[in-house]
Amino acid sequence: MNVTTPASGRPDRRAATLVMACLGVFVAYLPVTTVAVSLPAIQTALNASTAQLAWVQDAFVLPMAAFILTAGVFGDVHGRKKVFQAGLLFSAAGAAVALSAQSVHVLWIGQALAGLGAATLLPTTLALISHAVPDHRERGKFIGLWATALMAALAIGPLIAGVILDHAAWRWIYLLSIPVSLLATVVAARLLPDSRAPHGRKLDWPGQLTATLAITALVYGVIEGGAGSFTDVKVMVALFTAVVGGVAFVLAERRSDSPMLDLTLFRSPAFTATTLVAMITFLALIGFFFLLSLYFGLVQQLDTLQAALRLLMVTAAAIVVGMPVGRLMHRVSPRVLITGGLLVISGALFSLTGVDADTSFASIAWRLALLGLGIGTVMTPMTATAVASVPYQQAGMAAAGNNAFRQVGGALGPAVLGALLTTKALDTLPGHLADAGVTGATQRSIVSTADADGLGAVAQLNLGADTGRALGALGDSFLDGMRLCLVVAGALTLLAALVCVLLLRRPQQASSSTAAPVAGANTAASSDGRTAAGTPTAAAIAAVDRDTEPLKY
Repeated sequence: MNVTTPASGRPDRRAATLVMACLGVFVAYLPVTTVAVSLPAIQTALNASTAQLAWVQDAFVLPMAAFILTAGVFGDVHGRKKVFQAGLLFSAAGAAVALSAQSVHVLWIGQALAGLGAATLLPTTLALISHAVPDHRERGKFIGLWATALMAALAIGPLIAGVILDHAAWRWIYLLSIPVSLLATVVAARLLPDSRAPHGRKLDWPGQLTATLAITALVYGVIEGGAGSFTDVKVMVALFTAVVGGVAFVLAERRSDSPMLDLTLFRSPAFTATTLVAMITFLALIGFFFLLSLYFGLVQQLDTLQAALRLLMVTAAAIVVGMPVGRLMHRVSPRVLITGGLLVISGALFSLTGVDADTSFASIAWRLALLGLGIGTVMTPMTATAVASVPYQQAGMAAAGNNAFRQVGGALGPAVLGALLTTKALDTLPGHLADAGVTGATQRSIVSTADADGLGAVAQLNLGADTGRALGALGDSFLDGMRLCLVVAGALTLLAALVCVLLLRRPQQASSSTAAPVAGANTAASSDGRTAAGTPTAAAIAAVDRDTEPLKY
């Protein structure tokens, strides 16, 4: 790495920060697609029910969504380097537990630990970049590389799983995360500079508890409601708890002297827009990827590696376009980039409504590549704008808030779209079975199995001579449900584009007046602009504010 020395004599470790941040987000997102494409193998090996299998991924997503805000505060208070290393260790521990799992319940524990590690890494890596690169124009390029690392994890995950499942047991999909996490922890201890919030933040326990309660109850309620019924008592209790927890969180944050999520951030139209766009977009996209993996396996009968190669079209296109978008951000308005990208995503989703069981790889490839181009155009400016639209000292909080809403949307996506898919497919399944000549007791057995255990369970039935016709009817029913979900997902991205148009404006530099006075100004300062107590000197804050004025939208 090319490390230079600025006038202060302190090494410029921006390159080290970027490498560590990219490694961190890579480790955080690697389990997402690696596990997703391995679920059939996991179900067979552990003899897991459909409901138990659903919680393999949900056990990762739930702590990831619930603890992102808390992790951001811990980084601001205790130092982002320490929290970054803790996240890597949680990820390694989770992978180790999953690697040794002999039951689905132990696998849940491993996934939960890995999800906690991901929740810790996501806001911390962005906050480290924001601290290391205060110039918002240059920061866009760094965040572009960060987003590229995220997409690379999503791209490589299915390929790793496909190769491993062809030659070894499913559990070895977790192996790569362990050495990468441990190596990154050791390297970070030597090369990664530490940082904290410039002002005296402290832990906001009421906010953390109420936020965790609200997010956990909401995600749990939607997941369970999608898998069963939203009229179940436990689902209704969970959703009511989420509402109560959300109200309590707002009240707690308004009264807190050091809120975990300062609600005044939402006075910035840019922060509000990018947060809503992140949540809506990830609800649509993560839900779509969940359906796409089912389509490749259930309808087209592809193996893991074949499905991975098709999913690679999305992530490869996103990676290709992601890096130049980061460089374009100071020349082209984020409003244009984000809105244009969302329109491309929406168009790609609507175009996918034309696929069927016999759609060729070439025919679906251009649609998936178009989707990836849209995602790559949106990801970097969406994240960078959220961080740049608030004062410098609130960059960590903004990153954590944006990631939290993004992950809530990602957690809700499979549940919401999965519920729509199941409802539509079950409604049309009897008709498709009748058209295929499957009637009577066989038809009733297929419908009841799909209703009780999920559409995938039908493929496990021994139907004798009716097997081919039944699977064809099942595929047609699935396509009916998937087309409905694609229309909904496309409409959601259009809604996100509308939010962007209404709330984002062309950025202008605004003078920053947010530097807080520093107590004990006569205290001796260290070479990095901090006093012996670790508080920035007034001169250091003034210098930072001069060089890093927040964008006003």
